[in-house]
Amino acid sequence: MKNEKKTIYAGSGKKQSESWLKITIDPDKIKDHIQEFNGRKFVKLNINIGELNQYDKDVSVSVDTWKPDNEPLPKEMQSKNDKDDLPF
Repeated sequence: MKNEKKTIYAGSGKKQSESWLKITIDPDKIKDHIQEFNGRKFVKLNINIGELNQYDKDVSVSVDTWKPDNEPLPKEMQSKNDKDDLPF
């Protein structure tokens, strides 16, 4: 049985239109989840659109904590010619 990880909510927001979400992120919630790739830092986040909550928010933001189980990185992530690209 796999270990289920607790969802780390990092922020919330509101859907402004079909193509625009406005969100707020709490930096204290994401600081321990900063990753590095090719010398650049990033945080993987999940943005979910749902029903309005008690605070009139319909967007939730959580940290994407998924990691492969000791599998090698895909070839496209092992060597990149363009160092500006993040691995996702």
